[in-house]
Amino acid sequence: MTHRPFGTVLTAMVTPMHEGGAIDFTSAQKLAKFLVERGSDGLVLSGTTGEAPTTHAPEKVDLIRAVRDAVGPEVTILTGAGSNDTAHAVRMAEQGEEAGADGILALTPYYSKPTQAGVVAHFRAILGSSSLPVMLYDIPGRTATPISDWALDEIAQHPRVVALKDATGNVEAAKERAARSGLAWYSGDDPLTLDFLRAGGVGVVSVSSHIASREIAAMIAAFDAGDMDEAQRLHEALLPVHTAIFDGPGAVNAKSAAYWAGAIASRAMRLPLLPASDSDYTALVAALEAAGMTR
Repeated sequence: MTHRPFGTVLTAMVTPMHEGGAIDFTSAQKLAKFLVERGSDGLVLSGTTGEAPTTHAPEKVDLIRAVRDAVGPEVTILTGAGSNDTAHAVRMAEQGEEAGADGILALTPYYSKPTQAGVVAHFRAILGSSSLPVMLYDIPGRTATPISDWALDEIAQHPRVVALKDATGNVEAAKERAARSGLAWYSGDDPLTLDFLRAGGVGVVSVSSHIASREIAAMIAAFDAGDMDEAQRLHEALLPVHTAIFDGPGAVNAKSAAYWAGAIASRAMRLPLLPASDSDYTALVAALEAAGMTR
């Protein structure tokens, strides 16, 4: 049986906001319920899609508590601990545990370009700050620093490092790295989810699942059942959805999709992100409808 420590379809959830910029906790609860009802069995809060760089510590804590109240104890909640300031990442992990999260998404430090020994030390500091299991996050296209094979081998020995979110785009490498490390491997790139499953992956941390949780869950279920033709059919049907969501900042388009679905009350963002223009929003909706998405 496939080991999925955090579930199968984890939505990297947007953080709903009022037009003035304050977090809309009522919409966050509504969106969380909407996602779970449609097939997400896990939620990642305060990741990049959740505008974590522009939300602050008390807000992150309040968001975890509000979402937990909405979805109950059965749904897995991960909270982001992403910073190039290790002390800041440590505080986020500590506060996430106190607020009731089930796990930590630990991002490679961005921009600073630490050595691989520094990457390992950063992760160890996060691991030392809470008792929660950790999903590592490898996305060198944003951080400029990959998790090397050496660093992965070093940190994967820790008993609370249980998974990795792979947004490297390198599916071939994932197969060997997942087998060697023993970690549960999650796709961090929606269009490549089926490829990652074929390479030994167990699920996805998804942005497209804001509007396509059911379809993504069905694709993974078909794969699990050995129905590769159905999994491939669903994968191909989802490609236009992924194209629409990632044609521009994923956080912006995911928030637009959730707004169109009636799951949140506003498309407001915090700078430096701007909400989709009316024309971009109209084009996104048209693309989602053409792909068969429903509200």
